[in-house]
Amino acid sequence: MDLALAEARAAALAGEVPVGAVVLCANEVVARTQNRMVRDGDATAHAEVLALREAARVLGDARLLECTLVVTLEPCAMCAGAIVLSRVGTLVFGAWDDKAGMCGSVGDVVRHPRLNHRPQVRGGVREAECAAILQAFFAARR
Repeated sequence: MDLALAEARAAALAGEVPVGAVVLCANEVVARTQNRMVRDGDATAHAEVLALREAARVLGDARLLECTLVVTLEPCAMCAGAIVLSRVGTLVFGAWDDKAGMCGSVGDVVRHPRLNHRPQVRGGVREAECAAILQAFFAARR
């Protein structure tokens, strides 16, 4: 989570919503990313999606069964879908998102019983620290 938090802080400095993500496989970092929606002009450039793309590229495999995705904010519907489709083995996230979170808050895409893959999920990891970065970012914009 330290690396994901560092990515979130870097995103905030770049004017992006501060979300960071890291993919680990066999305890090795294979991808580190942050939100890039503003910089890329791309609504799909969420940290999670970018991390999954990079991990698939590095590993040469779109299926990330043995990997863990660590992200500072509970994934949205798009990202939750990408997590299921990439078959991430484990999802770890920090702050819960009671407005758009789809891994337990608003809905639960990643554990939907009708889907063919359901990763292990651990939410609320270093929740206060992850939430504080987001709160500070949005407070500065009000």
